[in-house]
Amino acid sequence: MNIVGRITEDAEVNALANDRKVVNFSVAINDSFKNKQGDRVEQTTFYNCSYWISAKVATILTKGTLVELTGKPSASAWIGKDWEIRSELNFLTSIIKVHGGGNKVEINSTSSSDAKPKTARALLEDKDDDLPF
Repeated sequence: MNIVGRITEDAEVNALANDRKVVNFSVAINDSFKNKQGDRVEQTTFYNCSYWISAKVATILTKGTLVELTGKPSASAWIGKDWEIRSELNFLTSIIKVHGGGNKVEINSTSSSDAKPKTARALLEDKDDDLPF
């Protein structure tokens, strides 16, 4: 499945006990439609996303960036401590395409003095072969 939306906050990298890293971020998808009365209704859907392939991608996943994600959606629901029903949409991301927006970030390599900043495409193509399963 593909979704297209804007990142709501800068991505976070979380380290797990087995030295694995996961990039967590949230995407907002805006939609609009006309109701029976002919009024335009705006609706926003939020997905909590995770990306396991390379933690380096977190540097380009900044607030406001328009991204196209390919992956697998899931949903979860529970009853909170206040006895209210809670739910969330999740998206296990396998491919990220950056379309623009957000904060401009330059990543410099420290291996040589004349290193050029990596582009978003270079960061996305720099994948570890280590899969989470």
